[in-house]
Amino acid sequence: MIETTGQFYSVTQLGLDLGVSARTIRFYEDKGLISPRRAGNNRVYTLRDRARMILILRGKKLGFTLREIREYLDLYDADPTRAKQLRLLLKAVRSRILQLEDQRVALDEALGELREVEAQAHHALSELETGARRAAG
Repeated sequence: MIETTGQFYSVTQLGLDLGVSARTIRFYEDKGLISPRRAGNNRVYTLRDRARMILILRGKKLGFTLREIREYLDLYDADPTRAKQLRLLLKAVRSRILQLEDQRVALDEALGELREVEAQAHHALSELETGARRAAG
């Protein structure tokens, strides 16, 4: 893919722009998800790298694995129509929605049980304090 603009970022600039550390950017570079150019000993990130980082960070925020993010990004270059990419995205999003809905049910159940335990503990403590006051009085 040829860059249409000459805008480049250093690792520090890109990190500040995206609100992540340079270490985070280097991590995704080590994983092969972005491929900055070199200017001497310095990494130079392009608008394409920035766009890929935005997709990576969004994918991680939504709970996708690095493997799933890589598959999505790899299809971007392989399929100019983006049809395969969009199908993969829809499948992954549907799966993630189902996972999150299952987690919500489990969380609601756990919260209900914890609230019940909390109420029982408050009640038991209240009875202990009432008994202690009676015994002292």
